[in-house]
Amino acid sequence: MFVQVIEGRVGDREGLRRQMDRWMAELRPSAPGYLGTTAGIADDGRGFALARFESAAAAKANSERAEQGRWWAEAEKCFDGEVTFVDSEEVDTFLAGGSDDAGFVQLLKGSASDRERLRHLDSRLAEHAAAYRPDLIGGIRVWTGGSTYTEVAYFTSEAEARANEAKEPPAELAAEMSEFAEMMANIEFIDLREPWLY
Repeated sequence: MFVQVIEGRVGDREGLRRQMDRWMAELRPSAPGYLGTTAGIADDGRGFALARFESAAAAKANSERAEQGRWWAEAEKCFDGEVTFVDSEEVDTFLAGGSDDAGFVQLLKGSASDRERLRHLDSRLAEHAAAYRPDLIGGIRVWTGGSTYTEVAYFTSEAEARANEAKEPPAELAAEMSEFAEMMANIEFIDLREPWLY
């Protein structure tokens, strides 16, 4: 999988949403290899979009289309200032991965020196998720550098996520969750309370 992470401060929320909907209606049908997009605007006005493609080649072919260039020229007007793009083919998924059924999405921007250890913790959580965190549908972790990543976690609703994040983990998972909490100490959490899921 290939993911492009797009971030910028949004000046025209309604305009950006219209542009996203327009892309899906007009450009999506002729974008082979496109898998989906998770987008939204955080409380501080930052807009995020994670566009998923089957491969970097498919994403490149899409970006080189004339109609894509014209679409972006209009979409870019919805932002105030610079928009950043980070591309990655290093992507991990856990549980069900991304989901259009999510009522709440949370982005996590952080770093981890030991990717394999983090993946092990993911697998341990997956063993107990149904009982311990039924609100967590799944997630996608996009490695944006040697140790840095942007993760997207999909939840049934914000209320259920908040209620369950305060729960004590089962005894057999306590050690892993403690280690996970230490790894999460310097992470930035960004809430997308009204996610746009395509």
